[in-house]
Amino acid sequence: MKAPLEVDVLFEKIWRDYLPLAPDAQSIYDLFAQENNGRIINDHIALRTFNLPKVNLEKIALPFVRAGYKPEGEYEFPGRKLFARHFQHNQPELPKIFISELLVKELSPQARNIIEGLVSQVDEKEVLKEDFCHSGRPWSIDIQSYEELLKESEYAAWVAAHGFQANHFTVSINHLESDQDISQVNSKIIDAGFKMNDVGGVIKGSPNVLLEQSSTMAKNVTVSFSDGDREVPGCFYEFAKRYPMIDGKLYQGFVAASADKIFESTHSEPHADKKT
Repeated sequence: MKAPLEVDVLFEKIWRDYLPLAPDAQSIYDLFAQENNGRIINDHIALRTFNLPKVNLEKIALPFVRAGYKPEGEYEFPGRKLFARHFQHNQPELPKIFISELLVKELSPQARNIIEGLVSQVDEKEVLKEDFCHSGRPWSIDIQSYEELLKESEYAAWVAAHGFQANHFTVSINHLESDQDISQVNSKIIDAGFKMNDVGGVIKGSPNVLLEQSSTMAKNVTVSFSDGDREVPGCFYEFAKRYPMIDGKLYQGFVAASADKIFESTHSEPHADKKT
């Protein structure tokens, strides 16, 4: 069944806004597209936010819910002070949506004040628009504030720097004609010169948990702050292989232990487990 036009348009816009923050993405897409008749199925996209009422997970999910998506699994990451939920559409080839939010009250008073100051700049009417989830940064922030957040939470600093964007798209290995093994996919990526996230191993998960994932490391991109430019980690590309459940259907959820390591794909210091 063909996806509704408005959903196709939404994902095309999200992809277009993601590309400038993911310098490797188009090349990786092309690498697989040329071996798969130009057709790559996206397993899921992921978005990040703060759990403050004005911009919380439910607000970021609005355009997807309006397009027919429904909430499914919930995930907790206490070490990173994050909560997440994924959303699915009844059309199986539409990508799943994984949205996480930072539990701001669990941060230090200084970090909370910075984040609350950023969110106070957001126009509530803008949040309700269809394109808010990929509209970029709706606030002004200086480099010192970014660096203060970075000391405490890489996640907080990333959202503060980039605002609202998909932080990754995901190649569905199950839909590839060229490669069905995630190790082969990873070898192809590495041979092409792209750096992989090896935190906890290049492959996260296993057939036993019905999901294997891997991802590139985000390259730095130049971000304009209120008082100058600075290079910060941008976005990355992920790869997912799903396995059948007892009923024969492919598992459609996520594995928190694996996702926990995928978050580090946007870290400025890989293996910095002390940071969220």
